[in-house]
Amino acid sequence: MSGLQLTVRDEIFPIAGSFTISRGSRTEIRVVTVELTDGRYTGRGECVPYARYGETVEGVIETIRSVATDLKIGMERAGLQKRLPPGAARNALDCAFWDLEAKRADLPAWQLAGLREPKPLPTAYTLSLGTPESMRQSAAKNADRPLLKVKLGTDSDLERIEAVRAGAPNATIIVDANEGWTVEQYLELAPVFVRLGVALVEQPLPAGADEALRGIERLLPVCADESCHDRASLPKLKGKYDLINIKIDKTGGLTEALELKKAAQSAGFGVMVGCMLGTSLAMAPAFLIAQGAQYVDLDGPLLLASERDPAIHYDGSIMHPPSASLWG
Repeated sequence: MSGLQLTVRDEIFPIAGSFTISRGSRTEIRVVTVELTDGRYTGRGECVPYARYGETVEGVIETIRSVATDLKIGMERAGLQKRLPPGAARNALDCAFWDLEAKRADLPAWQLAGLREPKPLPTAYTLSLGTPESMRQSAAKNADRPLLKVKLGTDSDLERIEAVRAGAPNATIIVDANEGWTVEQYLELAPVFVRLGVALVEQPLPAGADEALRGIERLLPVCADESCHDRASLPKLKGKYDLINIKIDKTGGLTEALELKKAAQSAGFGVMVGCMLGTSLAMAPAFLIAQGAQYVDLDGPLLLASERDPAIHYDGSIMHPPSASLWG
């Protein structure tokens, strides 16, 4: 693959209402879109720079543009893995490579990756952080969804989960503490949450202070998010976490995500596949990773007020495979 021209731009999409986690609220998302063109075919990828990892839209765009010359003189997807570290910039480029390769070969990306044909699957639906009453109302509005993900990370998380359970008595609940708990809070809340039907908690402790998870009984299964980026993360997670959350913006693309999934499963970890708050273009490659995962959280487009066209089709919480005109 040689002589590729790079286009990169940032785009803004409005959120339906607002989205709140323990770190703050927002009403729109800024994503970075990459196009790689060989003169006949064009591949696209999207990333979502995340401040938690020291990323900005401007910085990610600068990093992507730094490889423009490499692309012109023939850098391929394999070379990209060595050229850039894991993160949002490499993700957008890596996914654009996959899309371009699929179009040039006239084969779907899943086939190029040696995977089985992807099937529709259920995704979680995220309830953003709010007052217990507002979260109860949001849960009731979405009570027919089989899996609800609840944003937590405050001193009144029990009241919020009790409210969500009251609003959605039959849904499976997973919670995301966004590094907001202490080990004492986990030990106090875990047995109560289990009785309330909570299936797991994502990243209860800060990534830099999660060693405390190793020496406790994890009654409520714990999933690594901020502590898990790529395969290099796995050795430090053993004994502390029961599952890992694979996000392609953390792995630096589909290429590493495929390898991380295989390595994690071989090491005995359960797998959750998640996302940053992005559009269908970001969800499409993650959909391939999500096949066979214990938990899928690819609901970004469901939380937006407007989307790309074409977009992934969601039938309630059932996510369908992306069309080739979108990606792959």
